[in-house]
Amino acid sequence: MPSPDPQPAFVLIRPQMGENIGAAARAMWNFGLDRMRIVDPRDGWPNQKAVVMASGAGRLLDEAQLFDDTAGAIGDCDFVYATTARPRDLTKPVFTPEAAMKDARARIAAGGKVAVMFGPERSGMENDDIARANAIISVPVNPEFASLNLAQCVLLTGYEWRREAVPAVDMTVAAVAAWAEQIEVEKLGAHFEERLDEAGFFFPEHKAANMKLNLRNLWSRMPLTRADVQMLHGILRQMVRWKDQG
Repeated sequence: MPSPDPQPAFVLIRPQMGENIGAAARAMWNFGLDRMRIVDPRDGWPNQKAVVMASGAGRLLDEAQLFDDTAGAIGDCDFVYATTARPRDLTKPVFTPEAAMKDARARIAAGGKVAVMFGPERSGMENDDIARANAIISVPVNPEFASLNLAQCVLLTGYEWRREAVPAVDMTVAAVAAWAEQIEVEKLGAHFEERLDEAGFFFPEHKAANMKLNLRNLWSRMPLTRADVQMLHGILRQMVRWKDQG
């Protein structure tokens, strides 16, 4: 059964290769989308090559709706986007994938039923298909090489849909160990300062205070885990042992 989450239907118009349908299913499921509709696939349906390529997203293929034409695939929708990178002679609103999925989410939240159409791999969507859409999604690609693979386009659109629900954080740090507490960093700094003092590092004497301050500041800038602190203590102890043995 499709997931209960409100979402757009992704409509593949006359896809040519089973592998691309499977890759599109995988891309959709990566971002929690499972409403796939397929219009007149060139190599027939079902397609074993699509199943192999879906790799874990086979349920989408099992539940995909098959249609003979574009009109039937989008007949129950009240707003439809067509993805195309090529300029057209049809006057329609043009969205980036990000803006389109933001718009789609608002429409679905208001009770609307939305679809996104993706054209064939080789030639892209025909004007007859685009004419049925209410708006265009245009990916800002290299104009000298504007053709996107079907699954790539599905992936980009799916990512933007998901990003609206789960806002992307610009940067996080994945720590596999607990962060060191301030007291642990303080003791590490004291250990280094003690050993460096014994080694005569803080020279000349009138610069020693500032050198120690800079060293403390260095430790405070480092996001250290407890494992990091233990390792640095161990390195210093081993270096001292090695010196004493020499």
